[in-house]
Amino acid sequence: MSKNHIRPLASLAEGQTAQVASLLSGGTMRRRLQDIGFIEGTQVECVQKSPAGDPVAYRVRGALIALRSEDSARVLVV
Repeated sequence: MSKNHIRPLASLAEGQTAQVASLLSGGTMRRRLQDIGFIEGTQVECVQKSPAGDPVAYRVRGALIALRSEDSARVLVV
């Protein structure tokens, strides 16, 4: 896979890291994602997926954040 391949955050496997490329949401959801650290250029690591696959824990700027798949699909990473 190309290093510059843009894909949804939800596509990361446990242990993979990527950088935030952009957010596909607007309004309050966009602001919420930015407030918890999902800002363009920020490194994100997929730490753990729940047995059912939802939610998924991500490490962002030293914090552990759990996102539902519908929210992580709105974050694009490279």
